[in-house]
Amino acid sequence: MQVRGGKALVSEVQEKGLCVDCGGCVGLCPYFRSHRGRVAMLFDCGLDEGRCHAHCPKVEVDLDAVSRQIPGVPYTEAPAGYFRRMVKTRAGEKMVGRAPYQNGGTVSSLLALAFDSGLIDAAALTDREGLIPRPRVVTDVAGVLACASSKYMASPTVSAVHEAIAAGFQRIAFVGTPCQATSVGQMRCQIPGHSENGPIALTIGLFCTWALDARALTSMASAEMDLQAITGMDVPPPPASVFSFKTQNGSVDIPLERVREAIPEGCRICPDMTAEFTDLSVGALEGDTTWNSLICRTAAGEALFDAALKKGYLEAAPMDPAQAAGLLKASAVKKARAMARAREEGLLNNAEGASALRVEPAVVDRILGGTGQ
Repeated sequence: MQVRGGKALVSEVQEKGLCVDCGGCVGLCPYFRSHRGRVAMLFDCGLDEGRCHAHCPKVEVDLDAVSRQIPGVPYTEAPAGYFRRMVKTRAGEKMVGRAPYQNGGTVSSLLALAFDSGLIDAAALTDREGLIPRPRVVTDVAGVLACASSKYMASPTVSAVHEAIAAGFQRIAFVGTPCQATSVGQMRCQIPGHSENGPIALTIGLFCTWALDARALTSMASAEMDLQAITGMDVPPPPASVFSFKTQNGSVDIPLERVREAIPEGCRICPDMTAEFTDLSVGALEGDTTWNSLICRTAAGEALFDAALKKGYLEAAPMDPAQAAGLLKASAVKKARAMARAREEGLLNNAEGASALRVEPAVVDRILGGTGQ
């Protein structure tokens, strides 16, 4: 992996429209800041190498190097990456009624156990201020439950990891989308002079097909409703084809095709739907949103899952084979579409300039050839 500085990050990511506001470059120095869904470089930086560039999930990402760090295996064409177990889960008896979970409550339940057992002393999560998502460091279960909802928007959540490290926390959990998890994975790759691996104790990934630009979504929503009245949002399962805002006065739906206009360009080259570079990955279960899909990827993640079952934080059941197949198919489609687009735009394995992604050519061929397992 070739690490460059802040000016290179601006030219290779921001000026190409690839930034997804993950927060990997925010909070490391005085130069980069995020505001309402956009990252800006406030002052010129003369460093030839910087953590801002090293952490970015949209430039020079060696997917094999990150995969070998976590979950600890080579990167392959497997649609949902490497995993040890895939089941459906929801909040167990110890967690039922503690929060209005948007889906099954799996992430909140896992974090609650992690705090209660002393596995973590802080968690980097995504909260919401009005419609705008905000990174937040929480230090107890109450903080976790206060953040328990889906945001669907790009958010600088990784900056909360930097904030937690700077505050001196030693056992930090991170919850985020695939691009955010890739940034944290970059942090854990032991890049000389740029590694912050030690304090990160747990990573939980969120399934994501795409996120939305916060400014664009705010503009759409403000034409339809009072933003201060929004209490939540959801993407109902097919055939609804709408983005639904929950408000104090009921639901307001916007056609999904219109909302998709707010997808950042950087999302369109993301090959990861299930947050492959994490200890555990969680998403809504297709066909029954009272449950979650849960993927255990590492021994540490599986140990936390087993403890959550034993102690009543979670309940679990086998995933229906059709649901599992549907998840893998959707993951394979996203991976192939992203690889194809990245190659078409000169952002995959570029020999003469910066690439967004570096992937073994044989793996790319298998992904595009539809041979994902």
